[in-house]
Amino acid sequence: MIRKAALQIGVPALLAFIAWNAYLAVDHLQGVRETAAITLESSLLQAKLSGVLKDLTDLETGQRGYLLTGDPAYLQPYTDAKGRIEMDFVSLRAGLANRTPREQSLESQLESLARSKQTEMERSISLRQQGYRRRSFKLVATNEGKDYMDEVHRIASSLSSTESSNFARFDTERTAALKRAFSATVISNSVLLCSRCVLFGLIRHQGRRLVEEASQSRIELAVRDLQLEKLTSALSGQARSNIIAINMNSRLLLENYGGFLPRQGHEYAEQMKEAAAEMEQLRQDLVGTPSSNGNGWAA
Repeated sequence: MIRKAALQIGVPALLAFIAWNAYLAVDHLQGVRETAAITLESSLLQAKLSGVLKDLTDLETGQRGYLLTGDPAYLQPYTDAKGRIEMDFVSLRAGLANRTPREQSLESQLESLARSKQTEMERSISLRQQGYRRRSFKLVATNEGKDYMDEVHRIASSLSSTESSNFARFDTERTAALKRAFSATVISNSVLLCSRCVLFGLIRHQGRRLVEEASQSRIELAVRDLQLEKLTSALSGQARSNIIAINMNSRLLLENYGGFLPRQGHEYAEQMKEAAAEMEQLRQDLVGTPSSNGNGWAA
């Protein structure tokens, strides 16, 4: 009974551990996907920030080349970057939409500085285009544009550092969570393995017990078959002869001496005859011998 109860409890418990193990595996996979998604998002954000800095650098490169040479061909990097920078800032704002207000504020400052830097560069280029080469150089020599770029690099560095810190913190938290999940998975698998071994042992023992019980039942059934065979043999042999003898004697008694018997003796003889007929019918029912005449006696 104890083993049977253990099996009844063990099988649902084993199924529960299997389900729990599957849940841990799915949760671990989900964690890996989240880590990959955040890693990709962080990398894209850093790339967008680098794109904005490259645009500003290209603007400055085109400006200086044109101011030095007066050749409009040198304005090509400036023109290309001027066409890209607005969309790059839109993409950067979208990437920082789910970040902290501080990061969004830094992005706004960066955008404002970039506009100021563009205004400064446009003034110097406009002066050079009008033929005021020295005035354009004096404007550059005021270091107004340099101050803008220094502040741009400072803010961009701050944004990049903040993003790296956020990612590092998330990575640390996720690594700790994955370690906990791994430990739980190891423990769950160990318990699952032990449960399987115990359950397998119980099943094997229960199977052997059922085989033994079946063997014992066959032996008992064989003994009962032998006893029934002996009983059937006895009913078919000696018992049949005795019943026939009683029936015959009671019939002869009634036929030959019925007229001499007192009324009570006659009744006893009739009762013996009827009892013999009932016993013969019962014997035939037990041994399965069909009667061959209306009196219930086998031929």
